[in-house]
Amino acid sequence: MFHDFTYGAILAAAARGSWQIDDVIGPDARLDFTRPFMPENLARSAGADGLDPRERLLLNQIRAHDYLTLFGLVEEFILPFVLDHARPQLSGDDERVRALLQFASEEAKHIQLFKRFHAAFTAGFGHECAVIGPPEAVAQEVLRHDPLSVALVILMIEWMTQSHYLDSVRDDAELDPLFAQLLRCHWIEEAQHAKIDTLMVEALADGRSEAEILAAIDGFLEIGAFLDAGLKQQSKFNLDALERSSGRTFNQAEGDAICAQQHQALRWTYLGSGMRHEKFRASLQAMSPAALERIDAIAPQFC
Repeated sequence: MFHDFTYGAILAAAARGSWQIDDVIGPDARLDFTRPFMPENLARSAGADGLDPRERLLLNQIRAHDYLTLFGLVEEFILPFVLDHARPQLSGDDERVRALLQFASEEAKHIQLFKRFHAAFTAGFGHECAVIGPPEAVAQEVLRHDPLSVALVILMIEWMTQSHYLDSVRDDAELDPLFAQLLRCHWIEEAQHAKIDTLMVEALADGRSEAEILAAIDGFLEIGAFLDAGLKQQSKFNLDALERSSGRTFNQAEGDAICAQQHQALRWTYLGSGMRHEKFRASLQAMSPAALERIDAIAPQFC
């Protein structure tokens, strides 16, 4: 076994790390728009050619907005998925039920947290930044797939948030402190969610044939392709926001180049960094070495 996760230990850790939204971002909180919000490893705004320092900062902040807003969108399909997984088990193991319901409660809290961030960001930035959606349509498309496919997507996302904070945010002193604190609090609770989802994936894979597991990988890749198409559209929304906030209109070639570069940055942030995470890969390996081989073959496209 590549882990020692238990529902009891997860519940204990969740209790120790609990926080309240008002303690993280109160109604009157203000972001510091003189500073970057996103670490460069994730924003990759320095790689967008032809931008001056002010425009790169604006793009960084626009990427921070899509980062938390898209996580809010993702959590709107995670929440019903976890509740659906918990419902048949309400008369089962008490700690398992409590951990799943805690998972769902914290995801609902994160959705509210990110909505409050969106309001503070829009008030300070001065321009609306469009995001893909609506959440209900995204959730409907994702949740029509095999539950194991969906659980694998969620597991990838949960581990991804861990590496984002630990590898890129935690030690970056240049970032706006409020934004960094938002990510820290999100990271604390997602650490337990990643463990719960590891156990969920194991339960959903238990007893499946190799063919059924590989079919679930097909579903995982279909969801990934759907999300990737959304990220391509998000790069165009971000370009529009950059033009409005900077007062500069890019010609077709300039705009296409920025969108292409930022689409790849978005792919890395939301897909590639998750596919590469060692703990996500360990779950795949334990489930089916062939499943891991398929994901490893595809992951470089998103890096």
